[in-house]
Amino acid sequence: MAAPVDWGRGVADAWSSVVTFVPKFLAFVVVLVVGWLVAKALRKVVDAVLERVGFDRWVERGGVGRVLARSKYDASDLLAKLVYYAILLVTLQIAFSVFGPNPVSALLAGVVAWLPKAAVAIVIIVVATAIARAVKDIVSAALGSLSYGRTLATIASVFIIGLGVIAALNQIEVATTVTTPVLIAFLAAVAGVVIVGVGGGLVRPMQQRWEHWLNRAEVETETIRAQAAAYSQGRSDAMETVHVPQEAMPRETYPRQTAGAFAQPARTAYPQTAGSPQAPVSPQPMSPESPTTGYPQEGAYPQEGAPAAPGAATTPISPADPRGRSARSEPNPGQAAPGEAGPASSWPTPPEEPPPVR
Repeated sequence: MAAPVDWGRGVADAWSSVVTFVPKFLAFVVVLVVGWLVAKALRKVVDAVLERVGFDRWVERGGVGRVLARSKYDASDLLAKLVYYAILLVTLQIAFSVFGPNPVSALLAGVVAWLPKAAVAIVIIVVATAIARAVKDIVSAALGSLSYGRTLATIASVFIIGLGVIAALNQIEVATTVTTPVLIAFLAAVAGVVIVGVGGGLVRPMQQRWEHWLNRAEVETETIRAQAAAYSQGRSDAMETVHVPQEAMPRETYPRQTAGAFAQPARTAYPQTAGSPQAPVSPQPMSPESPTTGYPQEGAYPQEGAPAAPGAATTPISPADPRGRSARSEPNPGQAAPGEAGPASSWPTPPEEPPPVR
């Protein structure tokens, strides 16, 4: 037979549990609200203080500003956000601890204990980046004129950043089993190379390499000095040069030529017949060149002087001239006066024609 249920005791136990839980829940809510307000206030205070002291400028000088260039938060806002979430985590830990020991409270306690290590790791990264940037600038300025100056500056910067990353990982206890042996092996390799190179058989090869590098550095230094002197001399010469305008410069003129194999100015041919003289006819312009052969046409002998335009007035043919050639009343400017040597002519002299037989 089933035992009777004690409803009264059950209700009393449930009521006792509710009465015990309600104060804890109220305390949990109060802790969350107060912690949220405190975190929000601290975020504003930290942001204002960092902007007042110029924290963003320091970060940009250190080289971290390029990492945050595409982010909508600057360095001060990001650090204020970290403070805000850190306070919220602490608030959650305190709030869950109201209910007594529980897994959530233990997890939050571990995260809160890790936050200071993360902050120190961030500071290490920022400081290492700033130091690497400064060393790179110094080495580049000191050895910038050499071909390997930029390479040495980059190697020094990467080495310092690598040390900072290894130190930050060791601080937050991440991959310590990998980073620590790597760092030790690297430092041991560097020390071994130095010891063997200085006191072992690598002294002479290293000495030869150093001599080669030093000679190369001297040659490059002399080349840079010569280039700088030439640049300054050319700059001073350019400043002393007088600017001549283009309009004042003389222009060269070239004679124009007429198209054709033997381009000659056009002449006026006077048609006539051998035998009895005839009245003058109107002159007809004829080309001195044949359209097919390019040679002067028969009967069209060029004359010295300016060519006569078609339709211009000409001197009629004299009937007393038995050869039928034209006798001009005015002397030809291309011909010389009697007793004077005329200018050299590029035109062929026509042959003398025999007088016609009457």
